[in-house]
Amino acid sequence: MLIQHREITHPDVTALVLAAEDELFTRYPGTTRSPLDPHARFVVAYVLGRPVGCGALVVSSPGVGEIRRMYVMPAHRRAGVARRILAALERRATAQGWDSIILETGVNQPEAIALYESSGYQRTEPYGRYVDNPYSVCFVKKLLRS
Repeated sequence: MLIQHREITHPDVTALVLAAEDELFTRYPGTTRSPLDPHARFVVAYVLGRPVGCGALVVSSPGVGEIRRMYVMPAHRRAGVARRILAALERRATAQGWDSIILETGVNQPEAIALYESSGYQRTEPYGRYVDNPYSVCFVKKLLRS
């Protein structure tokens, strides 16, 4: 597996984001497509040269990054892809000098909740656009600096 930094306009990012949104439509009926943050910094996971997963970082507030758009294609789940993407995003956030990372997932994504909890993330109060969203589960992780 190879993890590569990709621009937001890269076709692999586009394809993976669309696939992720399609899946969210089935898990959360009534969901609509949301625009990508133009400042998002993506990583894409490749297996045998094919894009199989992605994730992005955006600045949330001074010293705090937010993980967005985490997704792994169903055929590649439970193979460590998401964990590798998460680790790459954490390394990038640490390199940016950020103190912590926040993220949001949903109640209908138990596999994502398990990943974050097993990766040292702690549940936190909903933030930003997730306040008052009964489907949101938010997490935070303090980053260790080397």
